[in-house]
Amino acid sequence: MANASNESCAMFMTALCRAPFMSWPIGPYGTIMAFILISTIPLRNLLSRDEKGERLKLSELPSEIREKGYKWHISLFVVMYLYKAVIDHHNEPIKARVGGYTHWIHSVEGDFTIWAQNAFKSDLLTDVLSFHYLYVYLFTIWFLPIYFIMVKDHVMADKATLNYFVIYVLAVPMYLFFNVEVTSSFIPGMEALLYHDSWYIEFFTNNDPMDNGFPSLHFGLPAGLLIINRLHCRDLGISIREWRHRELDLFVLVNVGIYFFSIQYLGIHWITDVVPGLFLGVICAIFCHWWQPILRNRPANGWKSLIPTKRALSTAIIFTILCSTVMVQATVDGPGVDEEAPNFRIGEGDFIIDTVEVHSLSHPVTVEIRNLDSTSGTTPQESSIICVISMRSEVVHVFERGHFSEGYDFYDLLEMPHHSNHTIAHGESVVATVETNTIFDTHLVICHSTQSTEEVRITMHYFDDELIWSAVLASLPAFFVTGLVIDVKRSQSSHIEGEDSAHVDS
Repeated sequence: MANASNESCAMFMTALCRAPFMSWPIGPYGTIMAFILISTIPLRNLLSRDEKGERLKLSELPSEIREKGYKWHISLFVVMYLYKAVIDHHNEPIKARVGGYTHWIHSVEGDFTIWAQNAFKSDLLTDVLSFHYLYVYLFTIWFLPIYFIMVKDHVMADKATLNYFVIYVLAVPMYLFFNVEVTSSFIPGMEALLYHDSWYIEFFTNNDPMDNGFPSLHFGLPAGLLIINRLHCRDLGISIREWRHRELDLFVLVNVGIYFFSIQYLGIHWITDVVPGLFLGVICAIFCHWWQPILRNRPANGWKSLIPTKRALSTAIIFTILCSTVMVQATVDGPGVDEEAPNFRIGEGDFIIDTVEVHSLSHPVTVEIRNLDSTSGTTPQESSIICVISMRSEVVHVFERGHFSEGYDFYDLLEMPHHSNHTIAHGESVVATVETNTIFDTHLVICHSTQSTEEVRITMHYFDDELIWSAVLASLPAFFVTGLVIDVKRSQSSHIEGEDSAHVDS
């Protein structure tokens, strides 16, 4: 009876967590943003309960935006939205020229990440962590600048806004030129608990390239903010425990820990992805902490004050030229495009999903699928790879928490409207052409293994694959910012070396 009671309780909690959002027509992004907006004022009041005099009234917000110069904060969010759209537009077309490196990461880590999913998997935990994965990331992006504005801390509002923009800029070269698929696409038996779910799948296939795993900004962005907080407190001459926003800092700290687990559990990131995420967080924090007072004082000092010193400019330009040259020579038509290197691995009975994006209404996309197993004597009928290319809208409802919904299996996809299906023998490949007539014609390539673990390479050729050179241009700001940070640290080191030992502690 006890076991039955516990099972009923778990089923009730899962339904309670999942049902309200599943019935909303506005999707996961709209639902979570609505949740954040509704909770903004109550959370601000909770975190500032000891300093009510520092709260900004909603009626005072327009004048505060004008007086504190918050217009550029709003503009930066708009610029970020457009910049990300440009980067995402480049991501898929240039993959035919830069390939992927998931097999390198796997050679280092192996299948270790799957432990989190196997040890803790439950429907309730999956639903809670899926919601948390999207909610806290958007919360960090939106709420923190708004919170600092509404408690009259314009310095931290500046830094929190810059943190969001700068860390993404820093990640662009790796996102475009060092593609790494999510763990659930490469570790046999690991389920894409978040991505392969009827409620989330449309949002993520529209907004999140599944090969942008390296680095993890879900880890790097909040880590950067934690470093900014400590640099800020150092300037104030206080410890982090004495800071007025200590509770908010603890909230971010706790969620960094949760993210480290959830990105493994949900089948998203490799542990290796966390390392460059943290590295970028450090660079971003140093840059934002250094740049914020310069930017804040620009109205008084003029636009020329934003131009770095000649030494800083020289360092940044040289670093940008060196890094971009190495990046182009090492990645364009480099080892990542090796046709014998897999970008997907499928366990027996598993399936993987890749997305055919809409880039042109007049030029078709060519999809090449290679079964890399070279076992001889295998006929197509005996092959263990079957692939279906289907409109996303036709099949989105059959997925739930990383597997097929109850009552469905892979072969049911063959009975639904689909573009084509292919049975691929070992060592063989197929080429399919996908035409898109409207901007809503997103297709999914769904591959299934019937016999054993298989290695697959999926390559898509878009008409605009020469975007490779504008992708290089889009990567230059990352190297330039890093070069400026190198100069900042070099200047600080020179300053400390020139000080008396009594001042070195600073």
